Amino acid sequence: MQSKFNDIIAIHNSSLIEDNKIFNFLGYFKLLLIAILLYTCLKAYRLSYEMSFVIPSIVEFITLIAVWIYHYKLQARIKYSLKMIEINKRHLSRISGDWINFEDIGEEFISVNHPYSSDLDIVGKKSLFQLLNLTNTWHGREAFSNDLLNANCNYVDTNSILKTTNEINERQQAILELSKKIKFSNDIEYQTSKIGTSDSIKKLVMTIKDKKIFIKNKFLKMILSYLPLITLPLMFIVSTFKLNNYYIAIPITILTYLTLWIVGAYKTQKYLKDIDDIPSKLNAYSCMIKLISESDFTSNKLADIKSKLSASTLSAEVAIKRLGRISDRLNVKSNAIIYFLLNVLTLWDYRTAIKLDRWKELYADKAEQWFLQLGELESLLSFSNLANICNNVSLPTALDLGKTIEANNIGHPLLINENRIDNDVLIKDNILIISGSNMSGKTTFLRTIGINLILAQSGSFVCASGMKFSPMKIMTSMRIADDLNEGISTFYAELKRISEIVKESQKHSDTIFLIDEIFRGTNSEDRLIGAKTVVSKLKDFGVIGIITTHDLELCALGDNSSRIINYNFSEYYKDNGIHFSYKINSGKSTTTNAKYLMQLVGIY
Repeated sequence: MQSKFNDIIAIHNSSLIEDNKIFNFLGYFKLLLIAILLYTCLKAYRLSYEMSFVIPSIVEFITLIAVWIYHYKLQARIKYSLKMIEINKRHLSRISGDWINFEDIGEEFISVNHPYSSDLDIVGKKSLFQLLNLTNTWHGREAFSNDLLNANCNYVDTNSILKTTNEINERQQAILELSKKIKFSNDIEYQTSKIGTSDSIKKLVMTIKDKKIFIKNKFLKMILSYLPLITLPLMFIVSTFKLNNYYIAIPITILTYLTLWIVGAYKTQKYLKDIDDIPSKLNAYSCMIKLISESDFTSNKLADIKSKLSASTLSAEVAIKRLGRISDRLNVKSNAIIYFLLNVLTLWDYRTAIKLDRWKELYADKAEQWFLQLGELESLLSFSNLANICNNVSLPTALDLGKTIEANNIGHPLLINENRIDNDVLIKDNILIISGSNMSGKTTFLRTIGINLILAQSGSFVCASGMKFSPMKIMTSMRIADDLNEGISTFYAELKRISEIVKESQKHSDTIFLIDEIFRGTNSEDRLIGAKTVVSKLKDFGVIGIITTHDLELCALGDNSSRIINYNFSEYYKDNGIHFSYKINSGKSTTTNAKYLMQLVGIY
């Protein structure tokens, strides 16, 4: 698994050594060429342009331009190799466990009120987002976080599932195909790294999809577009040929253009501000689209993305290149003198705004869709990443009927491959009560089921050798904390959470709940009464789920209903030490370890 990334790194390291040698040599060679060119030009000038020096000067100049272009391309190749090494080292970090130091944790997507996100480590520190994320754009991060946080099937009043098994299967085929295209994935990530996650592209999309144009009057638009193309050559002719009778036209024209520019400056700048200073980002988008259009895809979803970006009549690559050229026109503002001259001589800002108007007329209807499609591709690439960093993955089977989770060798994808303990699980219209001692693995097992179900319902690989599942709404109650600001105790916070689970289960029977240490915040008698009441209600509503508990009395419910089944995690003692297998067993727990753990820390 690591070898594929090490091989890519080795190839680019070798390329870097050779390219850097040539790059450094060409740097000195350019200086030598410049010196020789200056010498021959000077000699040609002093000898009244004698051909014996003019011809070498021309050859040297052409050679210098060629070397300069090659030097620039070589620099781009070096940057590419450096980025490829960085990208593939990040893949190795995902395998080794160092991914927990990645900076992007999706912090803005954290919500303690989300049905499952905080409990299952979907976003935030040490999360699935932090592990898998390959996105580098605003739309990509939005798409990936949306897929992770909305993996729950959506419901309408008729209780029908909007996310169908067909949709999940289509995503699976796309993700499977992308998992085999490592170079394509690396190249897309390289291009998106030039774009960045700021919301400048979001603002751009809002601007370009808005059909409201700057100048509606066609005649005025024509005058502003073409008049400078007439007046500028005329001013050049008048000044060059010293047509004294027409000199007055030059200051009048300049004064007129200056007045127009000043009067319209606020409106033009406001209209153009969202396309200002982003031509390099748009160029990266063009390169992304070119990569997609040149790739052959077999899955329907990827083929659909490609077709939407590469339509012959409205090619996204052509459109975004044109938009990049419009944006590039605004870069002249960095030079105040040139910017001033262009506006007083050619009405530069007006003509740029008119070019944007024309672009909108052609592409406004499709513009947003292109960026959304590219964002979706980034999200699919992030999910495909799991197959290349986890040593036990498969594509699960989505079931149309029933309420089932059946998995073989299912493990937690956030754990290092070598440290992961896998288990088998079968929930078929059942509620599992899992008992066991402290630190035995109950909570990790809950999160293992939950996070893999999120992956499965996202159309992704799962960390299991095989899995079947019914798409369901996932509700969790695990990390419960008090809220001093609102005066909410831990017990009341848990009550609120479990109340939400009960209400949702009553509305939608195809819900799965995952509850860790139910009612831990109250005394044992109230905890047992409350837990039995909740389990009874959930059983009657027909939902499935898992509850972990220390209370072995709660396991008695498993004897009264075939729908409620007991499982346990246990420990064993060896060489005066406590050991855990982290393997799930049938039946209720028969061991406890609280007294031993207290002895271990010197309390008991």
